[in-house]
Amino acid sequence: MRSRTAHAGPVVTRVDRYIFRQLLGTLLAVTLGLVALIWLSQSLRFVELVVNRGLSARVFLELTSLLIPGLVAVILPITTFTVVQFIYQRLGGDRELTVLRAAGLSPWRLARPALTVACISVLACYVLNLWIVPASATAFRQFQFEIRNRVAAFLLQEGVFTPITEDLTVYIRARDADGTLRGILVDDSRDKNNPSTILAQSGRLIPGASTPSVMLLNGTRQEIDRQTGRLRMVEFSEYTQDLTDTAKLDDTRYRDATEMSLAELLHPEGLVQPRDYAKLLAEAHKRLSSPLTAISFTMVALVASLMGTFRRHGNVLRPLLGVFVIVGLLALGLMVGNLAARYSSLLPLMWIAAVLPGVIAGWMLLGPQLGLVPMRLQARLGVV
Repeated sequence: MRSRTAHAGPVVTRVDRYIFRQLLGTLLAVTLGLVALIWLSQSLRFVELVVNRGLSARVFLELTSLLIPGLVAVILPITTFTVVQFIYQRLGGDRELTVLRAAGLSPWRLARPALTVACISVLACYVLNLWIVPASATAFRQFQFEIRNRVAAFLLQEGVFTPITEDLTVYIRARDADGTLRGILVDDSRDKNNPSTILAQSGRLIPGASTPSVMLLNGTRQEIDRQTGRLRMVEFSEYTQDLTDTAKLDDTRYRDATEMSLAELLHPEGLVQPRDYAKLLAEAHKRLSSPLTAISFTMVALVASLMGTFRRHGNVLRPLLGVFVIVGLLALGLMVGNLAARYSSLLPLMWIAAVLPGVIAGWMLLGPQLGLVPMRLQARLGVV
């Protein structure tokens, strides 16, 4: 008896490591594969920048890679549930769980590796939600802003009227191998009182300038004086044309809620209009509560995998029911988040939706061992 007790600890430790390695390895593989698939589908929105605007593949990858942290933060609780249920169902199908139960391992001991993996997922989600995702969202929107409002000036295409801004359009007939532009037309109506049209034989984009500019050679500038209605034409041999929307360039870019820090979301006074306070508070509570769904989803998977009577040919009903429960919880989380964004009084519901399913599943799984579940109910649940 003494020898059996002495060896119980190392045996359980080896079992924990065995299950933990399978869970963690599969979780990494499934998460990376799913993120790659979703990233590919999301990045198709930006293929137009490469095909039609000549954006380099390197810039395309830099831009779309900033989407990855947000994708991981969203799908990690879901992949944690999927992996836990898959691994434990496989262990049950291979009779490994039957052997471990016969060796005296309780549901708590069997669930411990899964809960360890769930805690790792929770920590990863908190790091992503509180630091990495806001930083990547800010970099993504700023990068996108630069491409659309500044870099677009360097993406001029031959024989195409390129709208640099709403009030500025550029046309070039040809582009030489050395970068010289031929047959340039610039329609500039940024100054509403004096719109102008510029024609030039050739020109060249000015490298290293703080704003996109082009040096025009041998051309004319035509503009209409709105006061007199007369056409004025000026010939030039060299003229520098700025290709930015000065009005937009001077404005501060509006920051989305996903870019703000947790402190800004919790104290939005002075950052946005009072009508948007509820939206920012809901985003803050979402960042704090959503990682906890990884533990709740894991507990649901454990209940579906470890509870109930053993069947030789497996049991499809419990895993399928677990999937339906998770789908319902995801839908409930979206609904509660939308309501909390309108009414701040409903913010506690976000925490309840994230934590309560895990508490109920934990009571169902561990309650019989702790004597918290009546024997009659244990019989109905299939744990006795």
